[in-house]
Amino acid sequence: MSAQGELTRVYVGLGSNRGDRLEFLDRAVAELGALEETRIGPCSSVYETEPVGVKEQREFLNMVVGLAMPVSPHHLYETMKAIESKIGRVSSTRWGPREIDLDILYFGGRILKTSGLEIPHAEVARRRFVLEPMAEIAPDFVDPVRMLTIRQLLAACPDTSAVRKTALRLHSTTAVKVP
Repeated sequence: MSAQGELTRVYVGLGSNRGDRLEFLDRAVAELGALEETRIGPCSSVYETEPVGVKEQREFLNMVVGLAMPVSPHHLYETMKAIESKIGRVSSTRWGPREIDLDILYFGGRILKTSGLEIPHAEVARRRFVLEPMAEIAPDFVDPVRMLTIRQLLAACPDTSAVRKTALRLHSTTAVKVP
């Protein structure tokens, strides 16, 4: 936990390309919003994105959610893995299809690298499907490793895969509590 009452701004990437993709995103946002002492918002639009890595699979729905919470990065990571399991994620090949994928992109200005967790996320600057929705909600957030804004990272991103903003909306607007 952080100091009592101290909330850290966190950005989480969400993705799904198996089953009811929008429902899985909706459930994940609701679960994140239900975490104790957590405020959720802003949330990006939903984007349909070309798979990266393993190309022979269904397109993903991706989004980025901002959270304000008093937990440690490791506690959040473990909680997100539990949420993935609860929603029904089944293990598959790396970069393969998944019901839901939750990744900590940024945890305030922290830089952390352990055997199981790296913050900022190791691939954030090379993934258009993360940078487009992140730029929608936090274009001026500064990456603490590269010292560039999200807008600058997006402009320099080498990833040319298709990322399209959709008109899809989460089913449950009650899950979104903007601080």
